Amino acid sequence: MHTVVVGTSGTSSADVVAVARHGARVVISAEAEAALGVARAVVDALAAKPEPVYGVSTGFGALATRHIGPELRAALQRNIVRSHAAGSGPPVEREVVRALMFLRLKTVCSGHTGVRPEIARTMAAVLNAGITPVVHEYGSLGCSGDLAPLSHCALALMGEGDAEGPDGRVRPAGELLAEHGIEPVVLREKEGLALLNGTDGMLGMLLLAIDDLRRLHTSADITAALSLEALLGTERVLAPELHAIRPHPGQAVAAANMAAVLKGSGLTGHYQQDEAPRVQDAYSVRCAPQVAGAGRDTLDHARLVADRELAAAVDNPVVLPEAGRVESNGNFHGAPVAYVLDFLAIAAADLGSIAERRTDRLLDKNRSHGLPPFLADDPGVDSGLMIAQYTQAALVSEMKRLAVPASVDSIPSSAMQEDHVSMGWSAARKLRTAVDALGRIIGIELYAAARAIELREGLVPAPATRAAVAALRDAGVGGPGPDRFLAPDLAAAEEFVRDGRLIAAVEPVTGPLG
Repeated sequence: MHTVVVGTSGTSSADVVAVARHGARVVISAEAEAALGVARAVVDALAAKPEPVYGVSTGFGALATRHIGPELRAALQRNIVRSHAAGSGPPVEREVVRALMFLRLKTVCSGHTGVRPEIARTMAAVLNAGITPVVHEYGSLGCSGDLAPLSHCALALMGEGDAEGPDGRVRPAGELLAEHGIEPVVLREKEGLALLNGTDGMLGMLLLAIDDLRRLHTSADITAALSLEALLGTERVLAPELHAIRPHPGQAVAAANMAAVLKGSGLTGHYQQDEAPRVQDAYSVRCAPQVAGAGRDTLDHARLVADRELAAAVDNPVVLPEAGRVESNGNFHGAPVAYVLDFLAIAAADLGSIAERRTDRLLDKNRSHGLPPFLADDPGVDSGLMIAQYTQAALVSEMKRLAVPASVDSIPSSAMQEDHVSMGWSAARKLRTAVDALGRIIGIELYAAARAIELREGLVPAPATRAAVAALRDAGVGGPGPDRFLAPDLAAAEEFVRDGRLIAAVEPVTGPLG
């Protein structure tokens, strides 16, 4: 099994995905162990002083004015976890919880949070045991970080609340810890606060979305090329010199991908051989690289922000070991992450929208240049893919609603102490829904374009196209013919896109795609 070593200086997006999705084992480095000890010594020294220090010997938020004596500090840390574990609604996905737990461990190991090494060891042990605390859909405002979601994770470390075991069953967290020989933690000064004050939930979902969208963008370039081919369009608009004079990098990559898929096609270029010759293709075909490319550039910006946040140690207050002090700060505010989560939802909605327009064009006999209505076997008796486009349209409409930014909203909390919040968790949750919808939309375009190409009798598609269609059929996705129960075919096409098999089918012919 792949092992991820957690040090003091951040981690990689690949490591987060490996732990969240693939169960990679987590190991704390000796460097991180040493940094944890140094930071804890700073907290212990401040805790012994009579002066109040926020997070160490005071209450929290609007209650920070009360000084808490040594005899109540363990209760203070325990109580903040219990009281903040106030989420509501359905449980979020296992991979999201594992991502936020791992990211919190990453920050703990930075040496800026002041928790004891045994707390970090317990966090790693819970991840490695496959124990996943139950975290609920609602409860985070994205400031101070993802408080409620992280609190549910901290609660499980204490042996309280519910968690999902490796077998997928939800049980009391204490039982699961005991079965795996993990001792529940007893929190001391600052440790409860340090476990729940970060942007880890929204960042984890951003990294998972980036991983998905990278694959979906390449898949969308392939399906756009197949649609262009099925519509007898021209590949001349993909010439690199045309895209060089508008030097957006994502646009050039998308055009190059489409050109590679279409190389050797016997279908392209027939656009002037119709009864009504076309001077140029419709925007949804001709401008595919421009739209997909803008999405790619947005994805690159989001990756830049995510990498910066991965390098951060987000906590409040934060321990500065070199200076021997603990300082309050505002680094927990989720605005940088929330913005790009919203940007990605906007770009994804547009990519889904243009894909649906190409599908609709394939099904309309007045615009498909010789294809049967709705790609039906016997139009009138058969409806073909008529309602597949309805499904696509419903998904696009949903994505447009999900593109409304969450980060422009704010609602005051904590008696107006936290009077401006990021709503980054909400932005992340709706992006996950949008990414899921985009995979379905691209799957439907693939399904329609593959059928349309097969209906172009007498014309030979590109080698890459033939490879894609053959792999799709080998995956059990049916081709042209009389009407049949369509939902299973669409689901299989979606999964073929989502798990990367479409790309894997094409790249042996095209070479690596961008």
